Amino acid sequence: MKNFRKFGAALVLTLAILQACKKESKPVTPVDMGGTTDGGTTVILPQTDPALAASQGFFLDAWAPKTFEIPATLKTAAKPAAGSITATVDYSKVVSKVSKYLFGNNTNPYMGQYITEPILMENLTALSPNILRFPGGSLSDIYFWDGVIPADAPAQILNNAGVAADAGYWLGNRPDSWTFSLDNYYKVLQQTNSTGIITVNYGYARYGTGPKPAEAAAHLAAQWVRHDNGRTKYWEIGNENYGTWEAGNRINTANNKDGQPQLLNGTLYGNHFKIYADSMRKAAAEVGNTNIKIGIVLTEADEKNNTSTIIQNWNANVLSQAGNSPDFYVVHNYYTPYNQNSTPEVILATPGPVTTGMMNWVKTSATNAGVNQKPVALDEWNIFSTGSKQMVSNVTGVHAVMVLGEMLKNQFSMASRWDLANGWENGNDHGLFNIGDEPGAAKWNARPAFYYMYYFQKYFGDRMVSSTVTGSPDIMSYASSFTSGQAGTVLVNRSSADHVVTISFKNFAPGTKYYYYTLNGGTDNGSFSQKVLINGTGPSGTSGGPSNYATIAANTSDIAGGITVNVPARGAVFLIAEGK
Repeated sequence: MKNFRKFGAALVLTLAILQACKKESKPVTPVDMGGTTDGGTTVILPQTDPALAASQGFFLDAWAPKTFEIPATLKTAAKPAAGSITATVDYSKVVSKVSKYLFGNNTNPYMGQYITEPILMENLTALSPNILRFPGGSLSDIYFWDGVIPADAPAQILNNAGVAADAGYWLGNRPDSWTFSLDNYYKVLQQTNSTGIITVNYGYARYGTGPKPAEAAAHLAAQWVRHDNGRTKYWEIGNENYGTWEAGNRINTANNKDGQPQLLNGTLYGNHFKIYADSMRKAAAEVGNTNIKIGIVLTEADEKNNTSTIIQNWNANVLSQAGNSPDFYVVHNYYTPYNQNSTPEVILATPGPVTTGMMNWVKTSATNAGVNQKPVALDEWNIFSTGSKQMVSNVTGVHAVMVLGEMLKNQFSMASRWDLANGWENGNDHGLFNIGDEPGAAKWNARPAFYYMYYFQKYFGDRMVSSTVTGSPDIMSYASSFTSGQAGTVLVNRSSADHVVTISFKNFAPGTKYYYYTLNGGTDNGSFSQKVLINGTGPSGTSGGPSNYATIAANTSDIAGGITVNVPARGAVFLIAEGK
């Protein structure tokens, strides 16, 4: 706006009329809306979308404006006295449009035929993940989608110690209750209005005993694309192939017919990727799916930091060989130290630096390899903390909120949390839902992270806007705007004490009311409560949250006099302010 001021106060007033709220017949004070002033008139700076980041790309093709709907049931809430902590939200400074594919999750073949489970399906539909990955995880590299184990797939393959063991193949056509069929995966996508991302079997390109194993494996993947018949746009080649734990990472060279080395390397995977991509794209064209997108597997951090289980120079060699043939880059991250009994402080310190470091590493890898930056998909993420039921706790819900916010700040394009259901293992369970083995909990009972992710998506707009916090390092703010005219912020408290926060909106003409939900843990299980309370309402059972989460009354207060809320210890507030 500075360049325009030289043309005089008349132009400033004109801009104020055009860009500010037209319903006001009198000037609004700077305290009301921020922005700049000239002659007593407040000028609201307009929103300007930044250029589409290369790390987001085509995943934002599905972006759509959002309209905020005032909750049907409201409860007037008293305002706490303002303290020294302020979250300043600048409505005019757009960080990024919000990709709907950041809220995804992983399904897997050992969940059972859960499409027949009404409680799970109701909650999953309400969660609205928008994208579901399948078959997901390491099983992808021993998964044969058509239900036929090829004749050249050996009965035994080598594990990470080089010992031959039963291959344990999974088949996509099994109707058994203990598995999840490919047909039902497609049905779940349809019922939940979700898009699919499919991980094809790369391990078979390594352990296959035919004359050309990579070509045979690529052909099988292409046949899946033909069978899919345009239902799926997003595909990836293999799962974590850089890791020694993955099928095909190590092979028995005595059974190999095309001279592959015992241990996989990035150059070989990059070459095989091109074989897969070529076959799959041709198959897609045959069925009219000309817009298929294929992802390549990269590491999320410098391999030199993990010399025992990660292939060195993986990203450099993969990208140098694959060149610009991938459509997007795939990374995974479990944020916390592996299998450590981490405290809440350790867990909640990871989202910011780990997410930023991951994106920087991928960008550096592409630059060093001389290839184009492509969209980045984090299609597995969670925490590795064990020993105190961290994975099923309220703290993990708070962590999930921060990861979503940090991914938006760092302009990730797509993400899928791991996973919908897993196994209890005394609380070391990544599952968003109880698969039926959690003591004292009903089958498909939702864990705390479900509720945090549910409210994040409902109370976060279609654009992330700038926000900063002063007064405490404990409070994190992730702000957004709705095309329908509201502004909001998600406030996270990482500490063990409650904090009162004042929200100050700049370049925004406020309306009359603000609405919010407060989520926090209970008093069970020490620092890692297995419960979540929503505006004070908790679960009826021993874990999870209230079953009536979708109809709980929202807190509401008047904007006049300021916006202040209490953000509970290791909890979050999801807040929306009306615009004029």
